[in-house]
Amino acid sequence: MTETLAPAGSSATTPGNPGPATQPVTATKDYDPRLTNEDLAPLREQKWGSYNIFAFWMSDVHSVGGYVTAGSLFALGLASWQVLVSLLVGITIVYFFCNLVAKPSQVTGVPYPVMCRSAFGVLGANVPAIIRGLIAVAWYGIQTFLASAALDVVLIKLFPDLAPYAVVDDYGFLGLSLLGWGSYLLLWVVQACVFWRGMEAIRKFIDFCGPAVYVVMFLLCGYLIAKAGWSAIDLNLGEVTYTGWDALPVMLGAIALVVSYFSGPMLNFGDFSRYGKSFGAVKRGNLLGLPVNFLLFSLLVVITASLTVPVYGELITDPVTTVARIDSTFAIVLGALTFTIATVGINIVANFISPAFDFSNVSPQRISWRAGGMIAAAGSVLITPWNLYNNPDVIHYTLEVLGAFIGPLFGVLIADYYLIKKQQVRVDDLFTMSTTGTYWYSKGYNVNAIIATAVGAAVAMFPVLAKGVTGMHTAAQYSWFIGCGLGFVVYYLLAARTAAAGKAVQEPAAGEVPA
Repeated sequence: MTETLAPAGSSATTPGNPGPATQPVTATKDYDPRLTNEDLAPLREQKWGSYNIFAFWMSDVHSVGGYVTAGSLFALGLASWQVLVSLLVGITIVYFFCNLVAKPSQVTGVPYPVMCRSAFGVLGANVPAIIRGLIAVAWYGIQTFLASAALDVVLIKLFPDLAPYAVVDDYGFLGLSLLGWGSYLLLWVVQACVFWRGMEAIRKFIDFCGPAVYVVMFLLCGYLIAKAGWSAIDLNLGEVTYTGWDALPVMLGAIALVVSYFSGPMLNFGDFSRYGKSFGAVKRGNLLGLPVNFLLFSLLVVITASLTVPVYGELITDPVTTVARIDSTFAIVLGALTFTIATVGINIVANFISPAFDFSNVSPQRISWRAGGMIAAAGSVLITPWNLYNNPDVIHYTLEVLGAFIGPLFGVLIADYYLIKKQQVRVDDLFTMSTTGTYWYSKGYNVNAIIATAVGAAVAMFPVLAKGVTGMHTAAQYSWFIGCGLGFVVYYLLAARTAAAGKAVQEPAAGEVPA
């Protein structure tokens, strides 16, 4: 299990009178063991400051996937200023939504799957938890594969005799080369070791990862500028083919891509905001880590990518490939290892911690936080993620399906907390199986939330499955927005008309935490 933080001191605030650093209700012997363990219970102390949240987002952005995603936006046929506007709008939407989902977990000190009990019921919360957990398993495997590919570059550069073992046709198993298997399993073990040491070790790791990539990015950019000169910088990575109103649909698609890229960690951001000293500290960290950091990183990406044309004679949007072209073994090793570490960082924060809490929530006494994480790690190998990544159509389809299911979960959670519950949470009732508990609903399930999720996901999935129908291919890009909007509206309309909703909005009782 994770580290158990020391009890709050004399300055701790009470649940009914939260101060700047809200101290949630601590676990008690009255909590039902079927709903709690040391990892899921409310935190006794919250220690993360703005920098820790900022570093979290740096680790989330500064990866091979983040580099390629940002670079791809500048190759859509838009003018550079249009891309920058799209980036700013998209990341500002992410910033706004992250603040919304951060508050309930920061105030109560509980992770995402426990917070979902308020909307879905104490047992129904397993529905969103398992959906998010399974999505994270798939992306955990894909990100590990991306990091292992960068490690392959280092190994072949240092030990050229390994090159033949990187050929799948000669030395391959299940679609991955022998060298690829070695790199993948090595990083699989490294990530597991970092995760096993607990959240404090993870915090220190991500505090290092994000800044380390900036150092390498600035060095790489400086190297290319020295080779090509300042005049070679071009913020348009491709020909500008869309102007005027014709550019608007492309810009909207770019905005949707930014939001979709962050939809996973955005949904379960409560797993991290629960450690924040205050909601203000979390918001400051989000501001630095999202709009400010993402824009700076994107500019570095496009400058670096544009300089690969005059230096190497072709546009390269993969940072590992760019680093591999440098005529210095030391530079190649340093750059590739740094991007490997950064990708490991995003993998741990986005795709390891989430299923750890999610799977633990299913059976707290049998599945600890560590056990939940290892279930995810084992599952990531079984799906052979390199085969998914090698098929761009499958990856594109997966992103749209991901948005279709994550969107409604987000919409239901936000509607429940801000509109139905009026930001009032009875923390103790999140951990009771009593039929009189606030979040028991009907046999532990809130049918309204499940119906809203199903409706939102079904409608959002339609354009994904019916791309042959006129307009559906474009609509599929907005699967997250469609699912989120429908989940939000349907849940609010249903919940506002039920006795459960009426019970939820009554005056706060003892043990209730006002936000």
